[in-house]
Amino acid sequence: MTDNTRSKKNKAPRTKAPEQSPEVRRKNFKEVSLGYSPAMAQLEASRCIQCKKPKCVIGCPVRVAIPDFIKQIADGNFIEAAQIIKESNALPAVTGRVCPQEDQCEKHCVIGIKGEPLAIGKLERFVADYERLHREVKPLQIAPPTGKKIALIGAGPAGLAAAGDLAKWGHEVVIFEALHKPGGVLFYGIPEFRLPKEILEAELDYLKRLGIEIKVNYVIGKIKTLDELMHEDGFDAIFIGTGAGLPYFLGIPGENLNGVYSANEFLTRINLMHAWEFPDFDTPVHPHKNFIVIGGGNTALDAARTALRLPTTEKVTLLYRRTREEMPARLEEIEHGEAEGIEFEYLANPVAIQGSNGWVSEIVCQKMQLGEADSSNRRRPYPVEGSEFSITADAVIIALGSGSNPLLAKSDSDLKTDSHGHIELADPDINATSRTGVFAGGDIVTGAATVISAMGAGKKAAQGIHNYVMSL
Repeated sequence: MTDNTRSKKNKAPRTKAPEQSPEVRRKNFKEVSLGYSPAMAQLEASRCIQCKKPKCVIGCPVRVAIPDFIKQIADGNFIEAAQIIKESNALPAVTGRVCPQEDQCEKHCVIGIKGEPLAIGKLERFVADYERLHREVKPLQIAPPTGKKIALIGAGPAGLAAAGDLAKWGHEVVIFEALHKPGGVLFYGIPEFRLPKEILEAELDYLKRLGIEIKVNYVIGKIKTLDELMHEDGFDAIFIGTGAGLPYFLGIPGENLNGVYSANEFLTRINLMHAWEFPDFDTPVHPHKNFIVIGGGNTALDAARTALRLPTTEKVTLLYRRTREEMPARLEEIEHGEAEGIEFEYLANPVAIQGSNGWVSEIVCQKMQLGEADSSNRRRPYPVEGSEFSITADAVIIALGSGSNPLLAKSDSDLKTDSHGHIELADPDINATSRTGVFAGGDIVTGAATVISAMGAGKKAAQGIHNYVMSL
C-alpha cells in the first residue's frame, strides 16, 4: 500500500449506518440502528489500512483479530469474517450492538488520529447479522470430550463467554441461571430497541449447539451450594459470574412511595416480562405520565428511553448532578435520547420525593455547581445553598448503579469477599478465588462494568479453569 493510498483512507469519511427517525422510533420498541448493507460494510471496511501492529486488538477485551475480519469484509467474504470473530467472541451480534467501541478498539484505531476511526462495532454487527440471516452459522470445531465437568453460575456475559471457550475445548458445561431466561443483563437490562431479543436468542442457540446446557430458575446458594455442586454433582470446577444486580438507592425521604422504581426493576419488568406488549403479555407497568430518571450512565439512558416509549408517557426528564460533558453514558446514547425528546436537567441533585395518597407527586431538587476533579477525574458537584426547586412527576426511576448480590457469598464462608460484597481473587491472572477449583469474573468481581469487559474476564477464567481441570 502506498503512502498516498494510506492518506486517502485516513481522510475518507466514516460510513454512517441508517437509523429510524427520532419521531418514529420514540413510539416503538424496534431497533434504532438499521445496520449496514453489504455495500456500506465493504465501503467502511476499505478504510482500514491493515496496520502491522494493530492497536485496535489491544483495545479489545476479548482480543478479536480485528484487521483479519475487516479484510475479509472488504474482499466480500462475509461468512469468513464472522468465523474469524467467533474464534474469540461467541456473541458478535450482541457486542457489535452494545459494546462501547469508542472507548476500546476504536479508541486505538490509527486512522482515528487524523480522521474518524473505523466503525469496528458496526462491521462486527453486520457480519454477525449476515451470517444469521443467510443461515450459514457454523459451530466452531469442538475438541474431543475431556471427561471434565464445569458448572457456571450465571448466564450473563461473563458466564456465556466462559462457557463458549470451555465447550470448544471439549469440557461438559452446565450453566445455572436464577431467572427464567438466560442472558443476564443482556436480556433484562438492555432494551429491545438496542438489542432485540431475537438476536440474543439466536446467539444463545449458537452456544447450545456447542453442547452447553443451561438450567434456568436455578438459584445457587438456595437450591444448591458450591460444596454440593462439587462433591455431590461431580463438577470438577466452578465459575461464578452472577453480576451486580443489587440496586443502589439515594437514601432520601420518599423512596418508599408508589411509583418509585430502581432501574433494575423497571427494565426487568419491561425487557424480561414484555410489559410493553400488554395486554398480549399480562405484566403491565402502572400507566405513568411524567417520569423522572436519576443518573447519568447507560442504564439511566436505557430507562429514560424505555419510559418514553410507553403508551401513556407524556414527558421524561433525566436528572444528573454534573454536566453533559461528565456523563459516563455513551455519547451515542445521549444523542439518541436528546433526539427522541428526553429533557435533560443538568447540575441537579434530588433531595426528597414527595407524594399524595401514597403515590409520587413531585421531586425536590437542589442545584449543583462543579468544583475540582475527584477520583473519577470528573469535577466534584457541590450544592448551591437556597437553590431548591421541584419538578412534577408521578414516577421516579433511580439508576445509580448496582452492587453484588450477597446470597452466594453468604452461603459459602470460604469464599472471600471485600467490604462491598465483591468476590476477591486469589490469583487475578487466572481469575481464581480463595476456594480451590472455584473461579469468578465480571461484575461480581469488579462491580458494574461493560458487557465486553465481563466477557473478557469470563474468557480469562475459562483458560484458568481449563488448565486447572486438565491437571487433575
